[in-house]
Amino acid sequence: MSTLETTRAELGLVVVYLNKAEARDKICRAIQYGSKFLSDGQPGTAQNVDKSTSLARKVFRLFKFVNDLHALISPVPKGTPLPLVLLGKSKNALLSTFLFLDQIVWLGRTGIYKDKERAELLGRISLFCWMGSSVCTSLVEVGELGRLSASIKKLEKEIGNKDKHQNEQYRAKLEKSNERSLALIKAGMDVVVAFGLLQLAPKKVTPRVTGAFGFASSLISCYQLLPSHPKSKTV
Repeated sequence: MSTLETTRAELGLVVVYLNKAEARDKICRAIQYGSKFLSDGQPGTAQNVDKSTSLARKVFRLFKFVNDLHALISPVPKGTPLPLVLLGKSKNALLSTFLFLDQIVWLGRTGIYKDKERAELLGRISLFCWMGSSVCTSLVEVGELGRLSASIKKLEKEIGNKDKHQNEQYRAKLEKSNERSLALIKAGMDVVVAFGLLQLAPKKVTPRVTGAFGFASSLISCYQLLPSHPKSKTV
């Protein structure tokens, strides 16, 4: 491929990425928590950016609760252990509730919904739902990683002395394991972020700690949403 064609292909990937509402939301999330880290809860420009970006992100999430509601009533893959099914469905229910209540919080902050006390209470409940969904996600990923590990070990025995990295099935399982490990790290970080936003341990999980974990979690989300790189054709 020529330099121009390569550049055009790379820009095409950027366009595809930025056309995703989810990707734009995660970029805004990185800005939000990066600002929270810089402000450390103190008034100023960084805190203003944090608050304004947080409000803007709520628009991206309007009606997004339908996604997890759909996942909640959808069938699960055959062979999934019951505990993982229950954890997965709990995650969907909690995340859907969080996103639904978050819309009322947005209505309250824009002045459309007048009962500010009720909006604040619902906002706190929504954060508990998000923290619960993150805990469920962590447990699901731990369980799935255990299943993958057992599956990889079984495959290694079948491959024997051959180069396992030449086996397509082995590479696919290893890649899936890496993806789930990253998802587990992100979910763990999100639990800390929710803990900080709820101020359950304000002396330990300060706004700066919350911002640092939220920023790192956002970068992982941005990475997870990257489009697959097209492979160059060999002539």
